[in-house]
Amino acid sequence: MGIYYTGKKIWITGATSGIGEALALEFAKLNTVLILSGRRQEELDRVALLCKQLGSVAYTIPFDLSDAAEIEKAANNVLADYKRIDILVNNGGISQRSLVIDTPIEIDRKVMEIDFFSGVILTKKVLPEMVKAGFGHIIVISSITGVFGFPLRSAYAAAKHAMHGFYETLWAELHEKGINVTIVCPGRVNTNVSLNAITETGAAHAIMDHDINKGISPQKCATIIIKAVQKRKKIVYIAGKEMLMVYFKRYIPWIFYKLVSKVKPS
Repeated sequence: MGIYYTGKKIWITGATSGIGEALALEFAKLNTVLILSGRRQEELDRVALLCKQLGSVAYTIPFDLSDAAEIEKAANNVLADYKRIDILVNNGGISQRSLVIDTPIEIDRKVMEIDFFSGVILTKKVLPEMVKAGFGHIIVISSITGVFGFPLRSAYAAAKHAMHGFYETLWAELHEKGINVTIVCPGRVNTNVSLNAITETGAAHAIMDHDINKGISPQKCATIIIKAVQKRKKIVYIAGKEMLMVYFKRYIPWIFYKLVSKVKPS
């Protein structure tokens, strides 16, 4: 499995926890050069040290995904230092737990800026050198909520749906120039994403989703992603029984809508 990744420069956002951290640690075993990003320098240093212990070269560059100017500056610095990124992992993001009717537009915009536009900015920054080199791989961490809407996640679902449209188009335009795209749609993964989700006030939700502990581990999720990327899969679903909703939406939509109508937001 390591041949595809050997020597590749891989930039991961949201690398301080959850799927991002797990991906960093798995990539570190594959003789890669890692650039790790997140908001917290101390946590980035912790993950970078673990990556180095696993045999990788690891650098850190902190920035805030909600700040377009910071993103631009970080991207310029990365390209100045490393010339080219081989694999970009747009993983960083934030979830949401609030009803549409209660959510002010500022919260919708914040979620879209973090979950959608930040990745678009980074992608557009690294693409020219990828095209010039004739190789690049963009890994996009979406969600099964990028395939269907679900209560309390309106802005989050919107951002994930937007990802699919943007990156599918990118692949259609640039695959002949060596640009690969893999959109990853996890279902229930045992992370703190629901704790850190924002409510209509912008405060942390601070409540763990029901049965999240029954989800797969970030490590298992990362292993599946790495295998799928090597196979150049365009889209990969990583889910348990919640995957049924994807099938219902696609093939038997009336069942999907009946089930969603019975979900009681709380």
